[in-house]
Amino acid sequence: MEAILYVSFGGPDGPDDVMPFLENVTRGRNVPRERLLEVAEHYHHRGGRSPINDQNRAVVAALRELLAQEGPDLRVYWGNRNWRPFLADTLREMKADGVVRAHAFVTSAFSSYSGCRQYRENLAQAKIDASFPELEVRKLRVYFDHPGFVEPMIDRTRAALDSLPGARLVFTAHSIPVSMARTSRYEEQLRQASEAVARGCGHAEFDLVWQSRSGPPSQPWLEPDILDHLRALARDGRADRGVVVVPIGFVSDHMEVLHDLDTEAADLAAELGVGFRRAATVGTDPRFVRTIRDLVLDRRNAEDFGYCTDTCCPAPSRPPSGPAAGTSR
Repeated sequence: MEAILYVSFGGPDGPDDVMPFLENVTRGRNVPRERLLEVAEHYHHRGGRSPINDQNRAVVAALRELLAQEGPDLRVYWGNRNWRPFLADTLREMKADGVVRAHAFVTSAFSSYSGCRQYRENLAQAKIDASFPELEVRKLRVYFDHPGFVEPMIDRTRAALDSLPGARLVFTAHSIPVSMARTSRYEEQLRQASEAVARGCGHAEFDLVWQSRSGPPSQPWLEPDILDHLRALARDGRADRGVVVVPIGFVSDHMEVLHDLDTEAADLAAELGVGFRRAATVGTDPRFVRTIRDLVLDRRNAEDFGYCTDTCCPAPSRPPSGPAAGTSR
């Protein structure tokens, strides 16, 4: 039997889950406990629960409905890297159901070690943990340029711009170590996606900046940070008509979007006297859900398709000492 495996980062479902989840994310990375407690407070301020899980449940439900209506006849399973349902547990369920091949869709639209290769490693380990080495897993390609991702982002960005006419357009994505960026097409793909969305909104100019850095100061990460960029825009008089921030690097309004943008960046903009709007992510847009089906059909019809080869996105030469994929989801 053939199936779709929806693979995500994971997040806590309640207050008791928060610290175990953060410990899973940062295991082996020597992150100080003080930092984990600081991030934990972001969750506790919102009931100890990450929005990412309900988002994933909604996308999976919508995908199952789409497949039931239009085919192909494939079961949909969901597994996470860092919290329940864990990948190994999902693979055990798949094994019991007789699945022999799975098309793995990862909720990361861009190539990088933490957004691509590490998920491959997680899947390989889950096969071992589930005693399911015979399962054939085909990771679907990254989808930063797929219309089902780009077009919803254009609509959401237009809506934000309409509420703040003349605002400067600022795209954000999760910062990663420079050493990791060098082993992937992360920056290139983010710029391509940002250009496509800006063009779709009739904007020739935009900024691409970074957020949610979590590594030590001694390690170079992609810059500028969104907060530093807002300060520079205000200082130089380049944000007189406000800014619209577009979280192009994320597919759902999870904690890194809600805290780092809706709280920290919005609060700083208010302090600086800069108008601020944040565009929504693709979320459960039907076009995004259909993208998953499209990618599966593409993969079934081609032996060698897209950007995800067995050698893509190798680990950086110097492993990150901080949670490069983020601690809050």
